[in-house]
Amino acid sequence: MHHGTQIIVADPRRVEMVNFAALWLCQKPGTDVPLFSAMAHVILAENLYNKPFVAERTENFDAFAKSMQDFTPEFAERISGVPRDDIVRAARMYATAKRGAIYWALGIPEHTHGTENAMALIHLALLTGHIGKEGTGLNPLRGQNNVQGASDAGAMPWDYPGYQKADDPATVEKFRAVWHHAPPPQRGLSTTEIAEAWQTGAVKSMYVMGENPLMSEPNLRHAHHAIENLEFLVCQDLFINETGRYADVILPGASWAEKDGTFTNTDRRVQRVRKVVEPCGDAGADWQIISEVAKRLERKLERTQTAFWDYKHPSEILEEMGRLVPSYAGITYDRLEGDGLQWPVPTRDHPGTPFLFEKTFPRGRGKFFSLVYEVSKEQPDDAYPFILTTGRVLYHWHGGTLTRHSQLDFAMPEPLVEINPADAPRVPCKDGDAVRVSSRRGSIVLRAKVTEKAARGVVFIPFHFAEAAANVLTIDALDPQAKIPEYKICAVKIEPATAAELEQTLQAT
Repeated sequence: MHHGTQIIVADPRRVEMVNFAALWLCQKPGTDVPLFSAMAHVILAENLYNKPFVAERTENFDAFAKSMQDFTPEFAERISGVPRDDIVRAARMYATAKRGAIYWALGIPEHTHGTENAMALIHLALLTGHIGKEGTGLNPLRGQNNVQGASDAGAMPWDYPGYQKADDPATVEKFRAVWHHAPPPQRGLSTTEIAEAWQTGAVKSMYVMGENPLMSEPNLRHAHHAIENLEFLVCQDLFINETGRYADVILPGASWAEKDGTFTNTDRRVQRVRKVVEPCGDAGADWQIISEVAKRLERKLERTQTAFWDYKHPSEILEEMGRLVPSYAGITYDRLEGDGLQWPVPTRDHPGTPFLFEKTFPRGRGKFFSLVYEVSKEQPDDAYPFILTTGRVLYHWHGGTLTRHSQLDFAMPEPLVEINPADAPRVPCKDGDAVRVSSRRGSIVLRAKVTEKAARGVVFIPFHFAEAAANVLTIDALDPQAKIPEYKICAVKIEPATAAELEQTLQAT
């Protein structure tokens, strides 16, 4: 407890945050809906919900409350493994707090029912009124420093900048009027759908910037096979990574320290980034490279809009974004000195918005949804008796393109699989042994880390290591709504491997 703050951690692993928590809910992967819905059940049954807030700011409450009747703490304990008394305690702690905030990362969306996982958390905030005021809210933590900014700028397949929908004809015409060209009103493909389209030939060329799909896609062996069908691939990055090895053209991008721009973090705070060193060699800022490619395409197509791409500084791009995105309208470089601004900033004299939804929600009232528990796509069985969950470690980012070329690699230089001490004799293995982890899609060899961090029956592999890529094992089943793969649960088996096999893996770097 710090200044009276109590932390509840819900995580299948005993992560470091548990050391600071008042309560740890160690749920089995894939059981978030019953766990959080059981908390809602308790809040409803004990009349701990915020009746004025529910009445004035929400809708569909009665149908939702009825759907929660089956999610008893006893039911959730059987499904999730979390003791019913801990579920009750967590519900009471959150509901009776003066202010309660919910934070989550990729453990929530990376399931075939990830949308329902998020809804279950949203329900808790709507029930208690812990939203729309300082120190509360629903806070999905972004995976890297500017994922929020990239999303704001339209780097998603269904949005133009500012979350203006790509399949809305009015939105398309708005941007066409400024940009002179725009695709037809339709949603694009998610990254995993694009990878599948490599196989069918529906996607024939790719321009990949700052990503490494041949590390981040699930069922990697299939992805490696499918990408060979591409007719043309451009990769723009600091280093040649696993995807770049298939590229026809490599464009050298500059690092964050070699360019000016802005980052937007998870609380919507837009901040300046200032160049401290000149780019190495022929490397350039991403906006400069894209502008040059665009101008050459315009000339090739005999169009006359090349002057449109003649930006002199990224501040001009931010100003253009402000003209097209209402929430960025008041954000300019001269206003970003100090701590920056939190959007929405609708005018030049607006101070920014520290928190959202004080008086209303974008759709008016917040909506409750009836939920049911759906089992994850792949469950352990006699042939594959362990649950695999994947994720990050402190020292690395995502596919490792940056951090594995840095001094951080010395902090964790090789892949490992975390195994609970009670499970190690089932392999059999001991700490430091070489083991082979296999799923129905492939196998990898890596070192065993026998640790209490892993729950019984659940093993953890970080996804940063190309030599033993966790996503060789993961399943490419998608959430039907969010189109996000189920990285957080699949079935695996573990067998002893030889020291020679492990050495061969480590030399593959």
